Amino acid sequence: MKIITWNCNMAFRKKASVILAYKPDILIVPECECPDRLNFGHESQTPTDILWFGTNQHKGLAIFSYSDYRFKVLDNHNQQLRMIIPVYVTNGLFDFNLFAIWANNPADPDGQYVEQVWKAIHHYDDLILSRQTILIGDFNSNTIWDRQHRKSNHSSLVQRLEEKGIYSSYHLHYKQVQGQEQHSTFYLYRHKDKPYHLDYCFMSADIAERLTSVEVGDYDYWMKYSDHVPLIITLN
Repeated sequence: MKIITWNCNMAFRKKASVILAYKPDILIVPECECPDRLNFGHESQTPTDILWFGTNQHKGLAIFSYSDYRFKVLDNHNQQLRMIIPVYVTNGLFDFNLFAIWANNPADPDGQYVEQVWKAIHHYDDLILSRQTILIGDFNSNTIWDRQHRKSNHSSLVQRLEEKGIYSSYHLHYKQVQGQEQHSTFYLYRHKDKPYHLDYCFMSADIAERLTSVEVGDYDYWMKYSDHVPLIITLN
């Protein structure tokens, strides 16, 4: 299975073929326009299942299947955490809970970025398990900003997930330390000298055992499409 997250920086309809060349089974796309505005013509594969969430038709969170995986939003979806979506993913052989994430809620006075994910892992505590769990997307957070976010900071988030047996696939694969990442997934204003690692795929230990590769997109190629590069996870 190949699962990809890519913040497309809007206008996904014009860029879909670029990311679909990597043949994802599941694709998480923050800043994607609503499905009514998408046009899957002959140049782009039509998804087999779609979920989309947002209040701005030009800029929401999309979850696509390009395989036999199907999605069902879990009943206890917290509407206040509107860009963190709990989804049951099934294909009859390998089923799991997936939390699609775009940590971006300016309306929350407690904080719009890492605070959103912090709230979510507590609200969905009984669903985020040491088995059959993936959290993936644009977390808009990194350990380097811990001091700005009190207790609900990135390091606390990572620690809480690791206590539950859930780990960052990138950091496992590349043996990296949080906040000292070798690869960046976001470039502020698309400037190469302003790199940050903001996109993650956390997975439970049973899924991590199947991890075969983690790829981070190349700056020179992807900056003509977005200020983010894709994070590509392959499982056997």
